[in-house]
Parts: sequence; C-alpha cells; structure tokens
Amino acid sequence: MPLSKRKKIILCIFGTITFIVIVLFLWAFVVEPNRLVVNETSIALPNLPTGLSNLKIVAISDIHGGSVFISESKLQTIVETANAQEPDLIFLLGDFVSQEHFNRENLKMSAETIAGHLKMLKAKHGVYAVLGNHDWWYNGKKVQKALEDVGIRVLENDVAELVINGQTLWILGVPDYFTRQPINLNLPLKKINRDGTIIAITHNPDVFPELPSKISLTLAGHTHGGQVNFPIVGAMIVPSQYGQRFAKGHIVEDNKHLFVTSGIGTSIFPVRFRVPPEIAVLRLSSQ
Repeated sequence: MPLSKRKKIILCIFGTITFIVIVLFLWAFVVEPNRLVVNETSIALPNLPTGLSNLKIVAISDIHGGSVFISESKLQTIVETANAQEPDLIFLLGDFVSQEHFNRENLKMSAETIAGHLKMLKAKHGVYAVLGNHDWWYNGKKVQKALEDVGIRVLENDVAELVINGQTLWILGVPDYFTRQPINLNLPLKKINRDGTIIAITHNPDVFPELPSKISLTLAGHTHGGQVNFPIVGAMIVPSQYGQRFAKGHIVEDNKHLFVTSGIGTSIFPVRFRVPPEIAVLRLSSQ
C-alpha cells in the first residue's frame, strides 16, 4: 500500500534531521578537533615604540599532548605551521600535558616527548613559556625541566629582558591563576629596572583584572574558547569565573589589552564546534 503524502513528508523531515545531526556530530567530534588553523589579529597598543611596531608574535596554548588528535605527528605539524609564520617571538601559554582522567600522575604522552618536538620551534627573538593547571596537577617542576632542557625558557614568576630594534621589551611570566595562588608579582616586577614595553604571558586569563596598568598586553589561553560555541548564545561552558568575558580573542578593558587564544587540544570531552584549534598570530602596532 503506497505511503500517503503526509507520511512521505514526515519521513523526509525525519531523514533530513537525522542526516544533519549525524553531520554535526561528525564535525564536532571528528573533523573540527583535528583541524589546525592560523588566525591573525592586529593589535594596536598605546605608546608602543616604533621599534616594536609590526612585531609578529605566535601564541600557542593548551597543546595537551597525547590527548585525542594530539599525536606526535600532530605536534610536528604544529611546529612546522608555527615556524612557517616566521615569527619574531613564540609564546607557549601552558597545559602541555594531558593526564589520564582518573590518575593525574599518568600522562598520555611524556613531557619529555612533547618538549622534544617543541624544541624545533624557531623565532627571531626566542621561545618563552609558562605552565598551566594541567602541568601543575601532574608535576610542574618536571614539565618545566623538560622544556628548559631543550632550550625553551619557562618564566615562572620571572621576567626576560629583550632589546629589539633599540627598544626594551620585558616579558613577564605570570603564574597560573588557578593552581599557583596566592600570586605575588612583586619579585618579578622589581626586576623591571628600566623603562620598556611589558608583555605578560600567563595561562589563565582570570588574572587579567588584577594586573597593573603598565603592562601593555597580556596573553593567555586555558579557556579553549569554550570548545563549543553556539550561534547567537556563544560558548555555554567556559572554565573562567568571568564566564564568556575572557573566552577568546582580543579584549580591551580599562585601557588594558588582553588576548586569549582558544588553543589547540581539548579537555574533558574531545569536541570542538565553531572553535577550531588555532595557532594565533599577533601583529603589534602603535595606536
């Protein structure tokens, strides 16, 4: 007995909805988390010296080596893509490792293996890093040693002084806001003993409101951009006490500048939707 026209319409609608759900599921759990995009952002900073204008920075965060989609070959791709940008500076913003869910002492990929790939990163004025909450949950000192053993300087509550085109640039490493409380920046700030532009690098952007206004730019990760960003409503779950306020991108508050990269790996669930893994490329200029 032939189907009625109404039943055919209902089946067609049901089939279309089912197809869309399957496609979205595959995109969010298979395709998008396995992508790697390069997102470029121009940031105009007040009083940036001419010598530092046009500085190109690559920011990489939340690698989570060994997690789903972050294999050794993916690490190699990350390094090659970052180097292809020919950056002046590379900043690694924490969460290098990924632990087994029920045993934080067991890594899915060793810190030494991850560092062994990251040592191939090349930037004109160096590669600098800070540690994230996952690094400290595992063993922050061990992760720091693995990075420093391959020549990557970890700025744990410390500063580095650079002179670029005759201008002084200070890199301030701010400890992870989630795991390193209380944070006291008096010691590293005392090391900034002459005028210059200050860029702070940290893992968790929640520290941003507490940073002094003399810091020209703060770079952070941690949020993963929420991993899932729905149209209109945005990211529903952002690991921040400020919700979507510091979820991702360039934020300006009280004349202070913050950039939050949505990172590369995933945490808890291996899903990304409308927040592809990114290597952030920042081009600085003067307002």
